[in-house]
Order: sequence, then structure tokens, then C-alpha cells
Amino acid sequence: MKMPGLACAVLLTLSGSASAQDEVAAFYKDKQIKLMVGAGAGSGYDIGARILARYMGKYIPGNPSFIVQNQVGAASMIMTNTVYNTAPRDGTVMGAAINGMPTGPILEPEAARFDPNKIIWLGSVNREVQVNYVWHTSPVVKLQDLFTREMVVGATSPGTSQVDFPLVARAVLGLKYKVISGYEGTAQIHKAMEAGEVHGVGSTAYASLRALNQNWLDEGRVKVVAQWGMKKHPELPDVPAILDLAKTPSDRAALELIVARLEYGRPYFLPPDVPAARVEALRKAFDLTMKDPGFIAESQKLNLEIDPMSGQELADLVRKVNATAPDVVARVKEALKSR
Repeated sequence: MKMPGLACAVLLTLSGSASAQDEVAAFYKDKQIKLMVGAGAGSGYDIGARILARYMGKYIPGNPSFIVQNQVGAASMIMTNTVYNTAPRDGTVMGAAINGMPTGPILEPEAARFDPNKIIWLGSVNREVQVNYVWHTSPVVKLQDLFTREMVVGATSPGTSQVDFPLVARAVLGLKYKVISGYEGTAQIHKAMEAGEVHGVGSTAYASLRALNQNWLDEGRVKVVAQWGMKKHPELPDVPAILDLAKTPSDRAALELIVARLEYGRPYFLPPDVPAARVEALRKAFDLTMKDPGFIAESQKLNLEIDPMSGQELADLVRKVNATAPDVVARVKEALKSR
């Protein structure tokens, strides 16, 4: 009996899918995936990556194990350069970058040796809101104070929101931020706040603050004076948004260029040229991990927010952001020169 054409095509498609999955499973069996984290140990990025590494393997055909390694420096661009240029392009190395990395090539071209549009994006764990917060003894207690009083903020390295956001706000809006960079991670900046070395942090994920020091919020030891994001955090309806201070379309466009990175708050990626079947398997595994009850529960326990973005959505957004008008890019780059 002759099989109808449509049925035959369906069977061939299913057979091809099963064959591809079998090949992926055979490749990953008994293998280990190296997850390179471009942020310091103990940071919010690092904590989140280590949780993901505990769950994602069970959704990948062949069930590979994970090992997490940190490579700090240049706002995740050192790690990204390594993964993009020297890592095996076979699906055994993943990157977990801070959210400023995808705009590195247009804002930090001298440090970026990668093309964000050629990177294979797996997805992002959350769309985040970042906050400017200060120690309870800070002379600045509200956003409007920044027009007349200097706020000394601790930061890690250029290219991070901790450095870039305050500098752009200073240049575009006239806010009196003084940025002290060079700290290894947010945990170290918090120690500097306690010691009186800095007043606070210019911009760090609200989720990271909660994950590292929820007790500070509960006890009133820190005060959130402003928030960064395309929209306000639902828990912070009365905290003013930096974007609302923009007085002209040009001001807002410059601020949005850097704030847009918060829409892909925790991006994960592969180097180019990984075989398509493995990319599909890893993207699917990432998406399933975002729905895993254990992953969600462990993340919530540590106050890490989950609001995921798929790999394709992330790739589309990165492409859009990197197509920002040259005059806006030039204005932001000029602001960042004061690093």
C-alpha cells in the first residue's frame, strides 16, 4: 500500500528529528559542559549560573554534567573573547555574561573581539530592574539630592552597569556621581559600604541586592534612591526612575541605549558554528530549565528573579540594540570616556 505524500513527509520529519536527538545524546553522553561566568564568584551572576548548572544537564540529551569557572575582567568581555575565539565550537562550552557584554563592540570596540550578531544566544534568565542604593549614613538620601550633592559609588569594571550607568547619567542628566571602580564584585563593594569607603552602588540588579543582603533592606541599613529599567519594578512603585529625568528625546535615547541591556539581564550563549542540532537541544534545555520547579524554588529562595527570554528573542534584541543610531552611540561613548 502506497503511503500518502503528506504522511510520508511527516514520518521522515519525525525520523529526522529522532535521529538528530540520538546524535546529540550520543555526543553529550559522559561529557562535561564548561560554563564560563564573566563575573566574580559570589556575585548575583555567579550564583544564578551555578543554580542553572545544577538543573540544565537533565534536559540535554545524553545528560552531560556541568562545571562552572569564573573569568573576571572587562565587563565579561575577556570571558566572551575567550569563548568566542578559542573555545571548542562543539557545544561543550557556554558563556554566562553580564548584561553589558552584547553592546561591547559598539561602546568598547577596543576591548571586544567578537561579533554579538554571530554569537549563538541560548536565552536570558530574567529581564531585570537595577537600583541605585546607598548606605544609611550617606549624605544623599533621595534622587534629587544628586543634582547638588556628590554620591561616591563603588563599582567593578568599565562596561558594567555599575560604572556605565552613573557615568552616562552624570553626562546626560548632570547627576553628581563619583565612580570608584576596581572592586572584584558586588559583595566586595558591600564591604566597602560598611567600611565607609563608598556611599553606595550606582546600579546593580535589585535581585542581586536581595540575594546578597536582603537583611539590609529589612533592617533599613540601605536605601534605594532610584531605579534603572524600561519599566519600574513592581516592588518599587514609589522609587523614582532615572529614565523619567530625561528632558529631551536625545537624552532619553542615550539613556535607553544602556538601559536596554536590562531587558536581557542574565544572557547565556555559545560561540559561533556549534552544530545546529546541538544548538536546538541546548536552547530547548535552557527553556525547560526556566520552568523546572526545583530551579525556580532554589532561585526564589535566594531572591533571584526569573523572567526568561528565549534564545531567538535575545538574538533579535541584541541585533536591534547594536543597530542604534551612530549619533546616539557617539554621545554615550563620549560620556564613558570619563572612566
